[in-house]
Amino acid sequence: MASAFRAIVSLHRLFFLHKTFKCATVQSATVFPLRRLNNVAPNENEPKASVNTENESLLENLNLLGVDVKMARQRQPGVLRRVFTNEQGVAKFLQSKGASQHTVASIISRYPRAITRSLENLEHRWQLWRNVFETDEEVVSILDRSPESFFRSSDNCKLEKNLAYLSSLRLSNKDLHRLLAAAPRIFSNSLELNKQMVEFLEDVCIKLGGTAPKEFAKAIISKNLYVLIRSTKRVKTNIDNLQAAMKLSDAELLVLLQGSGAKILDLSNEYLKNNMANVQERFLVLGCCEEDVKKLIVSYPMVLYIGATTLSTKLDCLLNGGITMKQILGKPKVLDYSTQNVAARLQELHEIGYNFEANGIGILDLSQKRFAAKIEKLVTSPDE
Repeated sequence: MASAFRAIVSLHRLFFLHKTFKCATVQSATVFPLRRLNNVAPNENEPKASVNTENESLLENLNLLGVDVKMARQRQPGVLRRVFTNEQGVAKFLQSKGASQHTVASIISRYPRAITRSLENLEHRWQLWRNVFETDEEVVSILDRSPESFFRSSDNCKLEKNLAYLSSLRLSNKDLHRLLAAAPRIFSNSLELNKQMVEFLEDVCIKLGGTAPKEFAKAIISKNLYVLIRSTKRVKTNIDNLQAAMKLSDAELLVLLQGSGAKILDLSNEYLKNNMANVQERFLVLGCCEEDVKKLIVSYPMVLYIGATTLSTKLDCLLNGGITMKQILGKPKVLDYSTQNVAARLQELHEIGYNFEANGIGILDLSQKRFAAKIEKLVTSPDE
């Protein structure tokens, strides 16, 4: 009886192994002189070599490709333990699209999961991207800057549906470029989830008395790419907190949201709430009235991105440099710059006797290049 049982178990194992090897699909060799020629099309559910053992043959191939294995190990260590990968196919594919060997190595080093994609998947995904971008060169450029944007998901069906839907909102190609490059998670969302956020934004517009809900939603998405990867609960709470804390009418809130206020909607509820309270407290202590604070936030909502300690440091730097609160309220974008940058500019301007009371503080808001040119002009022609 026991021997018969063992025979059945052995036959079962042989059948399992036969099925496993039969299912492996052999990939073509790459242009690189790699030694592992039995590379097969990867599968997200393929077994790993071992819990703690890296695939030595894979490591050898990656080294030959010029991949920074140490960086790859830090980024996504599990990939290096996979039995089946497609580094040869991925390298050949990217080179066929115009990527240099250095670019290929850099992409895999920073996002190792790229080598788990099949050639069929890559070809389909590339074509979907090319429906948005004009050239392969543009796509390669984005992959070089942000490999995750292209390789993060292998679900081309979701990508296709979301691209079609977002295009139907009449988002510009420039907006779609930015969405793909900076917020790829949007295209990993289910179509229903993205629709839910758009419909929520349209409802907000209608509730606030707006008459163009589709344009309202489009404006917010164009100004804040990340709103689509946040929950409607988070965005609603931020909108409610803004209106309550600033005592905004529906009409005022509508104008704020479809303007620069859209940029702060994706912040965490606690962060936004705390920063709003801090801005109000800090500016009131410095002699401003509630109406001043309201105007500040409406004209420059990005002040709510600045943490309490950083805001205090920046304000102290400006005030100690001879700038008045009235001037800061009139030109709040000076708070965009780092304290170190502002301090250095104030020092240069004081050295040449710049009069902030007469000339204002607009010079602090110039780009580095324009600021340097302005300083040179003031030094050579002080009377102008």
